[in-house]
Amino acid sequence: MAKTIMVTGNLGYIGSVMVPWLTDEKGYDVVGYDIGYYEDCYLKPAPQKLVKQIKKDVRDCTPEDFAGIDYVIHLAGLSNDPLGDFDESLTYAINHEGTMKIARCAKEAGVKRFAYASSQSVYGISDTSKAADEESPKNPITAYAKTKWMCEGELKELCDDSFIVTILRPATAYGASPNLRCDIVFNGFMGYAYTNKLIEIKSDGTPVRPMSHIRDISNAFLAVLEAPEELVKGEVFNIGKDDNNYTVRDLAEMAQKCVPGSDLTFTGEHTDPRSYRVSSEKILTVLKDYYHPEWTIEKAGKELLEFYDSVRFDKETFEGWKVTRLKCLKKRIEDGTIDGELRVTDK
Repeated sequence: MAKTIMVTGNLGYIGSVMVPWLTDEKGYDVVGYDIGYYEDCYLKPAPQKLVKQIKKDVRDCTPEDFAGIDYVIHLAGLSNDPLGDFDESLTYAINHEGTMKIARCAKEAGVKRFAYASSQSVYGISDTSKAADEESPKNPITAYAKTKWMCEGELKELCDDSFIVTILRPATAYGASPNLRCDIVFNGFMGYAYTNKLIEIKSDGTPVRPMSHIRDISNAFLAVLEAPEELVKGEVFNIGKDDNNYTVRDLAEMAQKCVPGSDLTFTGEHTDPRSYRVSSEKILTVLKDYYHPEWTIEKAGKELLEFYDSVRFDKETFEGWKVTRLKCLKKRIEDGTIDGELRVTDK
């Protein structure tokens, strides 16, 4: 009988791709858990074949929410560095305290495995002459990264033989999703090229970013749930490939090549302190029988172009609230559908 997986954040950018893959291609039963911040951001319909959709704030979860759940994939949270700096106290409340409440409730309810989406941003500023592995020094420099690092340590303390915790550190995500984000680097470059025919980089393009396609990220989460527990219990894995470290300049140039007639400029007016090169050797070795990344930047460029064409993507959408998480939350606060504590209201 198929195991039942709860995916928190199932209505987000990654969840909207991961859940149909788990249900339609992998045959799992899935329960969604999502507050619905971004449910109005879909650029195309994307129904999910769920056992149940729980619409609830992670800060309000109870053990009863996890009845019948075998595994949890925890994606939910405020989702990137600029958003994390929107209000640091809310980042700590949702990404740290909310995550730990989810984990404790899951453990109390008898969930067997818990896969946590941390981030490679925990490495922060690092020596890019060598790739950071899972044991390399951590230097989280944003509220988002700091909460991820805090949760890693506390989740490991919850891990035992009956509650197998595995921590995954995805590289910067990219790729098409029905609930698209363009506030992440490669998707943003592709959006600029497609809608403006110009990619303008405000740094000098030298910061290094490790990258992972959202389908490869989905593959990694399922891999740690399906692998023998002795391979994954209490372990941390960077998600990536052998060749997934790129400079911002590399990414911009690849986006330009994908969109005929687009131009590229570097203004150099801003500096970006976040730069890190990451090794994925551990996951590629330890989980070689379970994790099989397939995507490249070039392949994703074609995928994004096809997606943009299919939804008639335009400059208004690209610059609007649907594809930028911070703009979406600010709009919802202005509309009164969420309050200043990011609580959903009755409006």
